[in-house]
Amino acid sequence: MSKAKAFERDPVKLDSKHYKVELENSRVRVVRINYRAREKSVMHQHPPGIGIFLTDAHFKFTYPDGKVEDIKAKSGEFLWFEQLWEHLPENLSDKSAEVIYVELKT
Repeated sequence: MSKAKAFERDPVKLDSKHYKVELENSRVRVVRINYRAREKSVMHQHPPGIGIFLTDAHFKFTYPDGKVEDIKAKSGEFLWFEQLWEHLPENLSDKSAEVIYVELKT
């Protein structure tokens, strides 16, 4: 994962087609992420948090330094992100992918 310095590229503001806030309070922001088959986003950031896959998924993450990571997950799996990070995701699957990302506020 590519570490970022400050939360400046909010996916909800930059890509409202794929990112929707479901809940926000003083402790967390819960974001629903939904990509149709073969869709991709723009470069954006996520604060520390946990991503919970609601569907099987196959993504390509491209990082600001040009590195690429292949991400495969089954429905119910999760990924933990310790720090602010930045990427451009692309759904490589022929099916839609849905994820809930719970952002932690400090």
